Amino acid sequence: MATYLDFEEPLKELEDQISQTKVIGEDSEVDMTDKIGELEKKLNSKTKEIFSGLTPWQRVQLSRHPDRPYTMEYIGGITDGTFQELHGDRNVKDDKAMVGGFGLLDGETVMFIGQQKGVNTKMRQFRNFGMPNPEGYRKALRLMKMAEKFNKPIVTFIDTPGAFPGLEAEERGQGEAIARNIYEMMRLKVPVICVIIGEGASGGALGIGVGDKVVMMENTWYSVISPESCSSILWRSWDYKEKAAEALKLTSADMKKLGIVDDIIKEPSNGAHRDHAGAIKKVKRAIKSYLAELKDLKPEDRINSRIEAFSNRGVWK
Repeated sequence: MATYLDFEEPLKELEDQISQTKVIGEDSEVDMTDKIGELEKKLNSKTKEIFSGLTPWQRVQLSRHPDRPYTMEYIGGITDGTFQELHGDRNVKDDKAMVGGFGLLDGETVMFIGQQKGVNTKMRQFRNFGMPNPEGYRKALRLMKMAEKFNKPIVTFIDTPGAFPGLEAEERGQGEAIARNIYEMMRLKVPVICVIIGEGASGGALGIGVGDKVVMMENTWYSVISPESCSSILWRSWDYKEKAAEALKLTSADMKKLGIVDDIIKEPSNGAHRDHAGAIKKVKRAIKSYLAELKDLKPEDRINSRIEAFSNRGVWK
């Protein structure tokens, strides 16, 4: 059963009307084609109206939508079932919040890495709610180095509320693991594309977020802190999360304008959470385009361009 956010309620009402009209037509054997067509036009118009005027907080809500496709679904769709997952950091354990492995992108071998959230309560616990431990980032780095060894491009999918903040994670070197990944990713000789498909929070996102192309899907966010946490620090309450979301400039449009990301991947008109196949198709097309652009560059040119791009981001005085 589909989940509807508060601002999507008008769409639910129209979809219910369409379903009821179809049932009436079937039961009474009356031709309801014109009525259904009229309602569908209203639905399309209302969808465009709602999704063209989303606030930053509404985009944050969409990025967390439980019906939104997660990393494994994107990888499965892009590779047409050829993905071979690889496990473990060869030190502590296999972190289920971080997944990765080789897959074929229209015949070309690519290393896919990303944070994975769960689709139900049991899987959310199994995936630690998409919050990797240090071993998750070390597994990601191991796979990146393997891709570099075999001269295969790397694609990362970012969707995390942050790196796991537990005491045991800090004891095993959470900060060091993320910092090491940032350092090593900056120097990888193969093309690296980073796609934010949901939440891009703090160092948890940066741990797999350094690449030649850093791009965001339309209804995602990317920031050092979540709106709720920002609100609780500044106003000692979560009640100002909408105001915080506005102030943080965390949407894809804001990030593109500020030069933090290179591009925005448009989502289907009704959002990725309503059209998984359409969203996957758009992401696949974008990745192929970026790879074609990056392949022609020499490794040293890619590295120098990557370092320069990240060095120029932000405000310096």
